[in-house]
Amino acid sequence: QLQLVESGGGAVQPGGSLTLSCAAASGYISSSYCMAWFRQAPVKEREGVASIDNAGNIHYSDSVKGRFTVSKDNGENTLALQMNSLKPEDAAMYYCAAAHLDIYCRSMFVLGMDYWGNGTLVTISS
Repeated sequence: QLQLVESGGGAVQPGGSLTLSCAAASGYISSSYCMAWFRQAPVKEREGVASIDNAGNIHYSDSVKGRFTVSKDNGENTLALQMNSLKPEDAAMYYCAAAHLDIYCRSMFVLGMDYWGNGTLVTISS
């Protein structure tokens, strides 16, 4: 059983940066799982932001490509999301998730993820 805990959320001005972290409270973030970041804004559906599959291939949603960077550290058992040039539309609850099957990470398919963290809140305001 993999338990995921996100941290690093907070309030930032437009154009600012934040780094989110996801740690495994139990279990191991290893090559056994592909990992992804999702976000959900109020009254919107949860959407994929970035993912790393078991082969280390990285995928981003078009809305964050070029601004966000996802990385995984198997040794430290963590997943990170570096967010730069933040926009008001980036405000959301951000979730870390893991899946056994690569296809779900590559497609960032919400229903295909097997494990979820409780989220960390990112607010953008001037």
